[in-house]
Amino acid sequence: MKSGRLIQVLLLLQSRGRMTADELARELEVSPRTIYRDVESLSAAGIPVYADRGPAGGYRLVDGYRTRLTGLTTGEARSLFLAGLPGPAEALGLKEFAAAAQLKLLAALPTELRSRAEQIRQRFHLDTPTWFRDDEPTGHLATIADAVWEQRRVRMTYQRWGSQTVEREVDPYGLVLKAGTWYFVGSGRTYRVSRVLALRPTPDTFERPRDFDLARHWAEWSEQFEARMYGERVAVRMTRAGLDKTQYLLSGFQARLIRDLAPQPGQEFGFPTESTRHVVADLLKFGADVEVLAPDEVRRELVGTIRAMQDVYDDAKLRTWFR
Repeated sequence: MKSGRLIQVLLLLQSRGRMTADELARELEVSPRTIYRDVESLSAAGIPVYADRGPAGGYRLVDGYRTRLTGLTTGEARSLFLAGLPGPAEALGLKEFAAAAQLKLLAALPTELRSRAEQIRQRFHLDTPTWFRDDEPTGHLATIADAVWEQRRVRMTYQRWGSQTVEREVDPYGLVLKAGTWYFVGSGRTYRVSRVLALRPTPDTFERPRDFDLARHWAEWSEQFEARMYGERVAVRMTRAGLDKTQYLLSGFQARLIRDLAPQPGQEFGFPTESTRHVVADLLKFGADVEVLAPDEVRRELVGTIRAMQDVYDDAKLRTWFR
């Protein structure tokens, strides 16, 4: 709306000093002609906006003028903690609020702190997704976020691991962004947002437990989840090179579990894994630097995989390929 844009023009001039019509237009995603009209409206309202002519010209406020229109709206206040995370803010439907909140904060700061804040913004950037992964679908994220704010119960269709789907009514206590993946915590369980197939708020509200702390809950749940994920053990021994590679070839939690055991080269220890299906893929990464001692089931599967690879790369086929 025009009134909101006029305030943004005023706050931009207050926080950044002189700006040209083109710069203001790019910042607010409007045409320079719209900026001309906005500046005329500000002047008509008694705001001391001056136009400096020439190559170094632009619009500026009279020296010493400061507006007090820096109060944050509800949406802007909600977005403050995501102000340095443009991707998550956009996914939650708070992108515009985050930009406006940052602008109001800058305008409210003294000149010396304002320049320092701008330097921080230019020198530090947070990029939350992990490497080499596409973004997960988060079509219901904004609705879940609204339910978290309003403490409103939701009904959802959720896809569990595999293909099984379940219907659930959930009281959403909070949202967590972990390595580019969104989760929400509710009613004692944790759900992955990308696995929500359908969701709608219900008319019912809920009372959030007074002693519930989202950060503490997530830390405890994460530790329990990782422990469950790597609850099985396979007896192996490794060379020194294999032990050194664990930090590069395994997940951080797996590598830490092995590091805590402090095995020596050639010493038997329990290799942590999710299942025998997962452990074969993990162990093949180490080549001849690992030997499985038990169970026999894993040894047989490794031997079968290695023989199949040998058949692919036997001498006759190699000679055919490289003729």
